[in-house]
Amino acid sequence: MQSLSRIMAAVAAGVTAALCFAGSAAAQQKEVLIGGMCDRTGPTQVNGAGICPGIQDYFDLVNSKGGIEGYKIKYEEIDHEYKVPPAVEAYQREKGDGATSILVYGSPQVQALNKKLEEDKIPGTSPGFGIAASADGKRFPYLFPVAATYWSQGAAAVKFVKDKLGDLHGKKIAYLFYDNPAGREPIPVIEDLQKLEGFELRTFAVPPPAVEMGAQVLDIAQRYKPDFVIDHLFGAGPSVAIKELKRNGYPLSKVVALVWASGEHDIVGAGGWPVAEGYHTMSFAGVGDDYPVRQEIRAMYKAQGKEPPKAIDDTVMYNRGVLWAALHVEATRNAIKANGGQKPTGEQVKAGFEQIHDFSLGGLVPPLQVTGTDHEGGGYVQIFQVKGGKFVKETEWFRAYPEVVAEAIKKAE
Repeated sequence: MQSLSRIMAAVAAGVTAALCFAGSAAAQQKEVLIGGMCDRTGPTQVNGAGICPGIQDYFDLVNSKGGIEGYKIKYEEIDHEYKVPPAVEAYQREKGDGATSILVYGSPQVQALNKKLEEDKIPGTSPGFGIAASADGKRFPYLFPVAATYWSQGAAAVKFVKDKLGDLHGKKIAYLFYDNPAGREPIPVIEDLQKLEGFELRTFAVPPPAVEMGAQVLDIAQRYKPDFVIDHLFGAGPSVAIKELKRNGYPLSKVVALVWASGEHDIVGAGGWPVAEGYHTMSFAGVGDDYPVRQEIRAMYKAQGKEPPKAIDDTVMYNRGVLWAALHVEATRNAIKANGGQKPTGEQVKAGFEQIHDFSLGGLVPPLQVTGTDHEGGGYVQIFQVKGGKFVKETEWFRAYPEVVAEAIKKAE
C-alpha cells in the first residue's frame, strides 16, 4: 500500500511537472518575431543612427504595456552595413527564426529581396524608399512602402517648386542625386512632369558615397543657374551639398530636399543651423518632439531610471523609426484579432497591413489608408524649412500629381 502511494505521488508529481513545463512552453510561445535590418556602420549610418533606436524604443514601449494582444515582440535586428549580400543573409536568418514580418532597409536591398518576400509569404516594409511601383499591392503583394515613395516625393517636390515659382514654363530645375537605384528612382516621374509643366530639367549625378560633389555643385551654381534645385542625396551627401551650395553662392531657399536629405544630423554636419538657413526639407513623418508617443517613450525611460538615447534628438529620423515599428505592430495586431487571438503567420500579417485605416499615431503621420491595391497609404508629405535654428513647418500634409504617379505605376515593368 505504501508502495502504491509512492507510485501515485510520483505520477502526480510527474503530471504536475509536465503541466508546468507545458505552461512554461505556452508562455514562451506567446511572442511574435519581427525581423529588421539596419545600417549602423555603413555609408547611411547617419540615418540608421536615428531610425534604428526609434524602432527598438517603440517595440520596447509596446512590450512594457503587455505586448500586442498578449504577445511579446521579439525584435531581431541585423546590421547589414547597407550592403546587399549581408541583407540577403539577414533575411534568410530571420526567416529561419520564424519572422512574420521584416523591416527591410535600403533600396538596393529591397530590390534584391522583393521576390523572396513574395515566395516565402513574409511582408516586408520600405517606408519612403525601395521600389516606387510597389505602391501597387496587386503586383507587389508582400512589399509595403507604407509612406510616400520616391515617385510621390519627386511629384511633391515639383509641386512645391511650382507653388514657389508659379508657372513653370521656361523655368530651370536641377536634380542633384545620389547615383544608385534609390537616387535614380524619381527621375521618370520628374521627366513626366517636365513635359506636363514645360520646365527645363538637368540631372547631376553624385557617385557614392557622395562625399565629393564640388564639380557638380559648381556646374549648378555657376553655369546652369537653375531657378530651383531638387536634392535627393543621403548618407553624408546632404551635409556636403549644403556646404558646397552655400560656398558657391547658391541660395538654400531655392533648394528642396527629398526625405533622406532632411535630418537634424544633416544640418549639424553642414556646420550648424545658421549655415543651412532657408533650406527646405520633405518628410513623411512628423518632425520635432510634440507628439504623445515620444512623451510615452520618455516616460518609459524615466520609469526605468534611465535617460532616452541621444538618437531621440534627431527627431526626423527617430520619428521615422517609431512610425516604421508602429506599422508592424498595427499589422500584427490586426492579424491576431482577425484570427481569434492565435499567433499569426506572415500571410495573415500581410492581410493585417492591408487593414491599416486612418492610422495617424497621434498626429505623427497623416491618416494612412493601406489596402490590397494601395500599399503606399496615400503618398502624403510635409515640407519644413530651416528657420532660426530649427525646422519650421511650411506646408500641411499634401500629395501631388496623383494621376501622374498612378500612370507611372501602371506603366512600370
